[in-house]
Amino acid sequence: MPTEPHVYVDADACPVKPEAVKVAERHGLAVTFVANAWLQLPRAPRVRMQVVTGAFDAADDWIVEQVVAADVVVTADIPLASRCLKKGARVLGPAGKPFTADNIGNALATRELMSDLRAYGVGGGPPPFGPRDRSRFLEALELAVREAKRHRAASNALTPTTPATAP
Repeated sequence: MPTEPHVYVDADACPVKPEAVKVAERHGLAVTFVANAWLQLPRAPRVRMQVVTGAFDAADDWIVEQVVAADVVVTADIPLASRCLKKGARVLGPAGKPFTADNIGNALATRELMSDLRAYGVGGGPPPFGPRDRSRFLEALELAVREAKRHRAASNALTPTTPATAP
């Protein structure tokens, strides 16, 4: 298992790319932005762009294949959040709301209900993304990264190391 958590960002339509880089860089973590097409990203030594092609959910599938316990995922995609939680990742929405085992079921049910309502012409999209959302995201990501680092350090401390054997 890697010694440091990794930050994965579901980058299509993500409004907090610079903030994700800022927090990851402050902690010396790698951050990978995943999208179906190349995007302009903030430049930093540990920033990587992963372009995936294929099916509609190809970016989601790629993230789920890569993520391990104590990594951090940023996404507004509730089904992706659910899949990442099952692998032990910390998951945040772009407005700073954490997805957890306790709230993901309600989030999935609400998503389904809103989809049905939109199909009948009722309701609309989320409110506009504003400075408070950006601030809340920065705070939540900072907390998630600190928790992930503590969890990863504890997991690595419990993993027995195999002594090298002489040839």
